[in-house]
Amino acid sequence: MEILGIEKVSMVDYKDKICAVLFTGGCNFRCPFCHNSGIVEKVYQSYNENEIIEYLESRKKLLDGVVVSGGEPTLQRDLTLFIERLKNMGYLVKLDTNGTNPDKLKELLDKKLLDYVAIDIKNNFDDYYSICGVKNVNVDGIKKSIKLLKEYGVDYELRTTLIDEYHNRENIEKLAKDLDGEKILYLQKFKLSDGVFNKNLHEVKKEEAEEFAKILSANIKEVVLRGY
Repeated sequence: MEILGIEKVSMVDYKDKICAVLFTGGCNFRCPFCHNSGIVEKVYQSYNENEIIEYLESRKKLLDGVVVSGGEPTLQRDLTLFIERLKNMGYLVKLDTNGTNPDKLKELLDKKLLDYVAIDIKNNFDDYYSICGVKNVNVDGIKKSIKLLKEYGVDYELRTTLIDEYHNRENIEKLAKDLDGEKILYLQKFKLSDGVFNKNLHEVKKEEAEEFAKILSANIKEVVLRGY
């Protein structure tokens, strides 16, 4: 496992749980708003996997779970074996993913290795290409990943980071139709940081985010603003 970052204790990355967050290197997207550009571009030195495991072993009484994030974790060749090690230690495991690798997700679900999954939904499916920084986007794979989570009954959330340059009423209306019937969508506030690829992007103001939430609520059971 290529682990390029670790947050040793987090109270916010796994709902109602105290967790550690591991950031794996590399991604098949280059989203301009990504705040982990150094992780995506692999500019950091990789941690020793055994040292990570030793730390987690020593914190089993303090932590409830481990979040495997990125970058895009499903690109990691040893992801399944690594999560098996986490589960054998008794940890709950949350996966943060862009959803483009449904085959790996199915493998993890078949082995009952995931307790919670968060999929980043960048935009409505017609406009995905405009926000991911790559030309070819496996939208069908993302749809399949969402379907798999429903079929396996694993707790999950969908989340969209709102960017003023990429989100407007028209594509939010399309997003509402794309996610029709979903149980929950978090609308996250964009925060400019040193790690963002494009430093010229702007947040969606709270009033507009609230309007977007109303639009989405017509099709999605619960829409929650996060960070506002």
